[in-house]
Amino acid sequence: MVDLAQLMENEVFMAFASYTTIVLSKMMLMSTATAFQRMTRKAFANPEDCASFGKGENAKKYIRVDDRVERVRRAHLNDLENIVPFVGIGLLYSLSGPDLSTALLHFRLFVGARIYHTIAYLLPLPQPNRALAFFVGYGVTFSMAYRLLKSRLYL
Repeated sequence: MVDLAQLMENEVFMAFASYTTIVLSKMMLMSTATAFQRMTRKAFANPEDCASFGKGENAKKYIRVDDRVERVRRAHLNDLENIVPFVGIGLLYSLSGPDLSTALLHFRLFVGARIYHTIAYLLPLPQPNRALAFFVGYGVTFSMAYRLLKSRLYL
């Protein structure tokens, strides 16, 4: 079994931990951005969320769908769909002994693609900006999975 000291000396794992911290922090900020948009646009999903704006019929006008809130929310959901697989596959990949420069290329491309995807989603930039960013990130995760399956796992 690997002890923590050995793991902390593994450069690939430490790079993975660093880049994963960046994308997980970005994903956490997206929930804050969603809440901010809901508050500033006064567009809530649940009656209890808008209780401070009134009660009964007065509060119901704040339970609505807002395009700006939905755009931020969809960007956050897209993060969840893409960052979670990256974390799982990236962890296994980083522990499989890949070359540091190859691993760094994977991690940096993924983080860059996710940040660009969010920018393209929120501004919004015209397609294919968002699609390209999505497919770069997806391709990176797939590439790590392929390398892992090809070189280390028993099938």
